[in-house]
Amino acid sequence: MANEASESSAKRRSGARPGAGLLGVVVVVVILAAGWLMMSQNSLSGFKKDYQAIFLTNGQVYFGQVASQNNAEVVVSDIYYLQVTRPLQQTEEGQQQANPQGELSLVKLGNELHGPTDSMFVNRDHVLFIEDLKDDSNVVQAIINYKSGQ
Repeated sequence: MANEASESSAKRRSGARPGAGLLGVVVVVVILAAGWLMMSQNSLSGFKKDYQAIFLTNGQVYFGQVASQNNAEVVVSDIYYLQVTRPLQQTEEGQQQANPQGELSLVKLGNELHGPTDSMFVNRDHVLFIEDLKDDSNVVQAIINYKSGQ
């Protein structure tokens, strides 16, 4: 009898509770899924179109391809920005300027005096929002025209 009691007691101590193994598997799967989700969000841009508009807190807008993003930064390549060209000469009295606010032109990053590379790491705190650009937008068409003219 004492032998049976000790066997029964040993089974209770060494035996796992029903469902404990399943719970362990579920916890491991959830941890792996969460890790994969975080890694994929950190390495993929998540945008559906080829070009995006990146609006910054200082009012500047860059157009390019978001290569990757995470909580700290947005990595942009193939970068363009808008530049306003104002006429240097004053019009004669009585004449109106054709466009008093100036002409907008799309400029490829890299032709500036300091010679930046065509990749930019933007601090996430300075990004207001990012938008996908339609393939038929004026900006995307200007980029395509610029590339075909090179």
